[in-house]
Amino acid sequence: MSEHFNIIIIGAGPSGLSAALRAAEQNVSYLLLEAEQAPASTIRNYQRGKLVMSEPRGLPIRSPLPFTASLRETVLENWEKTIADSNVNVRYESKVVSLKRGKKWLEIALADGEKLTAEHVVLAIGVQGNLRKLDIPGGDLPQIQYQLDDPQAYQDETIVVIGGGDSGVENALALTDRNQVIILNRAEDFSNCKDSNLSQLTDARKKGALDWLLETRPQSIETNAKGEYPITVFANTPNGIERIPCHRVIARLGALPPRPVLEGFGVSFPTTDLEALPLLSSHYESNVPGLYIIGSLAGYPLIKQGINQGYEVIEYILGNPVEPADTTLLREKFASFCSDRGVDDVLEKIRKSVPLLAMLNTLQLRELVLESNILLSGPGDYIFKRNDYSTTFFFVVEGELDVLIDDDDVADDTLKAGDFFGEMALVSGRRRPGTVRARTQCVLIETPRRVMQKLIGSVPSMRRVLNEVAIKTVVQICIGLSLSEEDLNDLANNATLKSYVAGEELFHEGDQADGLYLIQSGSVTVSRMIGGREVVLFYVAAGNYVGEMSLVSGEPRYATVRAAIATEAVLIDAGRMSDIIARNPEIRSELDGRYLQHLQDQEQRQQQEAMFDSSGASGSPSTPSNLISFLIQQGVGEATDVLLIDESLCVRCNYCEEACANTHGGATRLDRDAGPIFANIRVPTSCRHCEHPHCMKDCPPDAIHRAPHGEVYIDDSCIGCGNCQQNCPYDVIQMAVIHDQPERSLWQILLGIQPKALPVVDGAKVAVKCDMCKDIIDGPVCVRACPVGAALRVNPEELLSYAGGKSGEAALLGSGES
Repeated sequence: MSEHFNIIIIGAGPSGLSAALRAAEQNVSYLLLEAEQAPASTIRNYQRGKLVMSEPRGLPIRSPLPFTASLRETVLENWEKTIADSNVNVRYESKVVSLKRGKKWLEIALADGEKLTAEHVVLAIGVQGNLRKLDIPGGDLPQIQYQLDDPQAYQDETIVVIGGGDSGVENALALTDRNQVIILNRAEDFSNCKDSNLSQLTDARKKGALDWLLETRPQSIETNAKGEYPITVFANTPNGIERIPCHRVIARLGALPPRPVLEGFGVSFPTTDLEALPLLSSHYESNVPGLYIIGSLAGYPLIKQGINQGYEVIEYILGNPVEPADTTLLREKFASFCSDRGVDDVLEKIRKSVPLLAMLNTLQLRELVLESNILLSGPGDYIFKRNDYSTTFFFVVEGELDVLIDDDDVADDTLKAGDFFGEMALVSGRRRPGTVRARTQCVLIETPRRVMQKLIGSVPSMRRVLNEVAIKTVVQICIGLSLSEEDLNDLANNATLKSYVAGEELFHEGDQADGLYLIQSGSVTVSRMIGGREVVLFYVAAGNYVGEMSLVSGEPRYATVRAAIATEAVLIDAGRMSDIIARNPEIRSELDGRYLQHLQDQEQRQQQEAMFDSSGASGSPSTPSNLISFLIQQGVGEATDVLLIDESLCVRCNYCEEACANTHGGATRLDRDAGPIFANIRVPTSCRHCEHPHCMKDCPPDAIHRAPHGEVYIDDSCIGCGNCQQNCPYDVIQMAVIHDQPERSLWQILLGIQPKALPVVDGAKVAVKCDMCKDIIDGPVCVRACPVGAALRVNPEELLSYAGGKSGEAALLGSGES
């Protein structure tokens, strides 16, 4: 006969131990089952001497299980003592092989053949038994490991740590004392890290104890027959493939939930993705009545969260009233929206209103709402405007909105309850491609980009949907709104998203046409071989397309297209595009017009190149063919604003630097004499205000922002960590002491500027950079202070078009004598 309990808890990690201790306090019949020989196997597998952190810091613990931030060994010792003192009813080496719902109870079978029944089962088994592995050539070499037991076992080695989560960061930090460590992180920042880990990581890099590569993925790992290093990692970085010789690789890639096991128990999932989390109620109950899932399996791997869930789930089972720790915060969020309904009712309304959010379990939805803003917008209110630099993502809960792609104030599309928008900014970080305006009273959820990126990283089905919609949007923007819905869907559903590192070719001159390339993010250069050398013809930014020449002419590619920076392009194959062109005369007409214009530009370009060749200047730095290449090399391809100085006009008065310093607390944001020069045009050391700013990555206090008109600036919360300075590829950020400036300088009086008082904090240095004088109505003081008009701020797209035009070279290079 089966032994029966009111509650059986499976898994003696933090969640399961907490649940067992609370059940013991409540004097209910319970049993704790653990497959291993001791409790907390995940923590036992932590590296020796690891500090186990107590995150989130502000979250109180509701459990008799003691826990504070302390060493791994201390945590285990305290828990083992608590288990003994509380006489917890636990059975070790008791592996569950089946669990099903019987006629009356939940039925459990153990590996040793024992049968158990329970009215309620709490599943708290974690995910660490199913570690992800590197799926690349060389991923199975003996120098690759997926766990770090003892950091002290390694010394004088170069070690590559793959993974930017807490495990990877903690392993890297533990190895820095005796080794050279390089972290490869596929994300653009370390947003998945705990704050304390991020702070330590930042300090370590500042001291030179380790380094990292962002937006980087390992491509392959090869053995070295000779030399100091046994292996080489080939990594795909934004700047191309990088070779990293090393002694070993530690890959901390997380773990996959044991989905087949859960499905064998009858648990349902929202999607077919292996990484999807199970469907759970706000009380952690699965679709199987009486079966509860908590901890990492529920999507909450933090120890504090698991401990609280263990306590709460027992209270729910026993029918005791208990609110999750975040309920008060959610109630405040909903104060202006459905304030007459309970938090759970409002969350359910949101889930039912927005299908994309139905992909999340209740706990994920709660976290998303906590990190987001609830917006109430009335008719005529603008959510954002075309070319804005905001990057938040929006879900429509109630109401209707107009989408305006062009500037004619005529709605091109309508958004309704259940829709979402902002996917282009989410995918690329670029400016808004259109305007969104409320048509009726609306309720929107506005979610920060970093929150959405973290979420779609753990919900593949959501990532897939957003990518599909982003592809459809870029097709719509690039090709035009004249397409029928059928044609638009056909193109979007059959398009291919391709990624390129800086310098990589999309296609080469002379290749056969494979289709039309729509630039979703990044930018490209277009070049041809003219007179025996490669000539850069023009530059193409995101939101445009390349490759139409061959589609119209039927001839091989007439030019080579290369990524100027890390770029993503949507490829529509030639056959499908030809069919669309045949059915849409407007598109055919536009492509024909572009084709003829390209032919005219090509003829003019050849004439210009011939002129320079005949003057003996062929191949010199001042030839027109090199101008665009020079500008691209100086970051113009990803910039939104560039300061140029015409050296033929400049009288070296230095008024530009003085005006900048006097306006910004004594620290100038530009260096007039520094920076490269092309003919008589200098690109001084001053911020380019990149479309996707490198400096924003890994800013612990989130002190770097983008103003509505595109200015990238640093606010007063800067802590002086120096991450932005290290991440900027153009060396335009400096660390400086900012002084109070109560009185206006002469330049400020002449230019009508009121200075800001920026106090020194204990004499500490903070990051400073050009903010384009964003708070000054008349614009940048460096330009206005120049007495001869040598300083000029330009929009890069206009500049590059100008440089590649009929007379742009002459204007930029002076009279042509250079």
